[in-house]
Amino acid sequence: MKLFGKNPALERLKSNPQTIRKIFIQEQHPDASYIRQKAKKWNIPVFSIPKNKILKLAPHQNTQGILVEVEDFAYTLYDELIEEAKKKKRTLIFLDGLNDPQNLGGIIRSLGCLGSFAVVLPVHGSVEITEAVLRVASGGDNYVQVAKVQNLVQALGVAKKEGFWIAGTVVQGGKDLFDIELPFPLALVIGSEQKGIRDVIKKQLDLELTIPMGPERMSLNVAHATTILAYEVTKQKNKNHNKRISQNPAAQSISGD
Repeated sequence: MKLFGKNPALERLKSNPQTIRKIFIQEQHPDASYIRQKAKKWNIPVFSIPKNKILKLAPHQNTQGILVEVEDFAYTLYDELIEEAKKKKRTLIFLDGLNDPQNLGGIIRSLGCLGSFAVVLPVHGSVEITEAVLRVASGGDNYVQVAKVQNLVQALGVAKKEGFWIAGTVVQGGKDLFDIELPFPLALVIGSEQKGIRDVIKKQLDLELTIPMGPERMSLNVAHATTILAYEVTKQKNKNHNKRISQNPAAQSISGD
C-alpha cells in the first residue's frame, strides 16, 4: 500500500515506523532532513527523486512531494479488539453498510484525534481500509484498531455478553444525544447515509440515539455525525472519570497533599 502526503507520512514514522518499506521524497523538499533523520533510526530507505517521478508513481494524487510504501493494513482480530477495548476503556464503533472510503477515512481521523475508540466493519457490504481511506485518515489509522467480522449481529451479541451496552443512531425518535447520560462500556452502531441501520441490527440495540438538529432538518454526512457522537461519548467518559476521582477519598487525600 502507499501513503500520500506529509501528515500520513510523519504520523506513520512517529507511531508505526516498522510497517514502512521505503520512502520517496521530492528533491529539495523542506521536510527532507527531518524525514531522513527519523527514517535512519529504523533503517528505512529514503529516495530523493524529481517531481516528475513522484507524479508518475502516484498519478492524480496530491502527494505533497512525499510517497511512502507501507505494509498492507493490519486488521485486529475481533476477540482481541474486544479484550483491548475492555482493558483500555475504549468505545466500539460498528459501521453498518458504510461504502464511501472518504467517509471511513474521515471517521478514523476523528476517532484517532479523540482517542479511546475502535472500529468494527462487516466483511460484506462495506468499504475496506484502502489507500484512499488512509489518505483521508491522515495518520488516524495508527491510533484506531479496526476489526472485520463475518456477521455484525453475532459480533454485537459477543459485545453484549462482554458487558457492552449497544446504542444505535436514528434520524428521528431516539433519545436526545445531548440530554441522555450514556451507559458505559458502550458500543455505538452507525448506519449508512442512505439506509441507516438495518432492522436486523436495530433488534440488538439497548438504546436509540438522535442528534438534535435545527428546524431546517438538513442531514449530516455520516463522518460528521460520527464525529459529533464520538465527541459526546468522550466528553461524558471524561466527566464520569473526573466524578469518580472526586468521590474517591483516597484520591482527594492525595490531591490535597
